[in-house]
Amino acid sequence: MLALEAKEYLVSYRVVVKDSYLYNDYLKISKAMSGCSGVESQTIHLKNNGFDDLKQLVNENLWEFVTYLDRIGLHVKSYDKTTNLTNKNTTILELRTHCFKVDFNDTFATITAINTEGF
Repeated sequence: MLALEAKEYLVSYRVVVKDSYLYNDYLKISKAMSGCSGVESQTIHLKNNGFDDLKQLVNENLWEFVTYLDRIGLHVKSYDKTTNLTNKNTTILELRTHCFKVDFNDTFATITAINTEGF
């Protein structure tokens, strides 16, 4: 259960890999304009070095946060094309815009995904 003053953020993430090389990736984080309604789902606790903004916190703990997003459920698309015996592959990992509630503390931050499907 999160504190009443937990901040709400919208997060989207996308990675494109072409022929085994990272082609493009982005992580977009913005404060939610209105409250997110839904059911709390998976939670992660990240070490906080005094940050009160999710962007700064994620930059310090990027690998842990991306692993957390994978547990929530990244959508995977893969495309293969073979021309003149040459294989081309493109794989896209994507977290569609998702709402998170974040409760900042002096030493850690609690991040909880909000499942908005069905609301």
